[in-house]
Amino acid sequence: MTAIPTPAPVVPGRLEQMSTRIAFFIAGFGIAAWAPLVPYAKARAELNEGTLGLLLLCLGGGSIIAMPVAGALASRYGCRRVLSAGTVLICLALPMLATVSSIPLLMAGLFLFGAGLGTVDSTVNLQAVIVERASGKTMMSGFHGLFSLGGIVGAAGVSGLLGLGFSPLQATLVVIVIMALALFKAAPHWLPYGSESAGPPFAIPHGVVLFIGGLCFIVFLAEGAVLDWSAVFLSAERGLDEAYAGLGYAAFALTMTAGRLTGDRIVRRLGAARVIVTGGALAAAGIFLATLSPAWAMSLLGYALVGAGCSNIVPVLYTAVGKQTVMPEHIAVPAITTLGYAGILAGPAVIGFIAHGSSLATAFLLIGGLLAAVAVSGKILRV
Repeated sequence: MTAIPTPAPVVPGRLEQMSTRIAFFIAGFGIAAWAPLVPYAKARAELNEGTLGLLLLCLGGGSIIAMPVAGALASRYGCRRVLSAGTVLICLALPMLATVSSIPLLMAGLFLFGAGLGTVDSTVNLQAVIVERASGKTMMSGFHGLFSLGGIVGAAGVSGLLGLGFSPLQATLVVIVIMALALFKAAPHWLPYGSESAGPPFAIPHGVVLFIGGLCFIVFLAEGAVLDWSAVFLSAERGLDEAYAGLGYAAFALTMTAGRLTGDRIVRRLGAARVIVTGGALAAAGIFLATLSPAWAMSLLGYALVGAGCSNIVPVLYTAVGKQTVMPEHIAVPAITTLGYAGILAGPAVIGFIAHGSSLATAFLLIGGLLAAVAVSGKILRV
């Protein structure tokens, strides 16, 4: 097969910055739309926590497989084509997740959904590294802030539609229309190339890239726990109505968005290392509050603290991987994204197994301990 000629690199400017923000919004909006649907899918298919955790492995598997492939494809064919394809995959998968009740079809839908999310997440972070470097400014927290803004709109919006009496399918059709409009607006200004660095299409992460990826895994594991299990926890353990159980993730996304939209200034003022130390400690405290407090309102406050603490850790880590010279960026960025999203997508499956064997509260407390370890790492990692 003859390779498509690589277009002359476009120097990223304001339009490319805008399109990067929209791509992050699409990623956050798409994944958060799934959070309020989890209890419905669980009830429709009559799943217990262990079976739900096993099914979520399909979501994580699709994402993890897609991420390194997306990095290689973006390097060869450009971010624009790969981001567009990933967005279409998300739109195709959502109606399945809102309607099917058989386990095989749920597995297929979750795998397709994960593949779309993994494609968009990996590629948009590669574009963000390129665009931030070209600007000469600290922009990564602001970019990731649009992911969190998408999370607010997706989780709270779908929860609101369900509360108004919309069926899960009707709610997801609204989501698809919004994503299609965002794609139409942003796609012309996504980069037609993926990276100017040389190197093989795939490589095993090593050195500082592996360490950064491990930290991303823990932070995204916490986010995945809130995404996939907060609604279940609030409805089953705190008695909150299923239609409003998605507010746990909405509270998390709200404070994460606020932290990231102001994060560029915060990082410049505190320094990257202090952001990791303080953020990890705050997120750990939030997990403990959300899990141990008997009142659902205090659990919402705990999830909000987790969002505030985690908000700027990952952007700082992505900026760091864009500066390292151990691995080419079109390999390093998908590598840490893959390791990170193994936490957000595959990690919650492990939470399901722990919850089935002991309790969901125990699983959340283990995550709190890992976030405390992230805080300690801030004094080790040179960023």
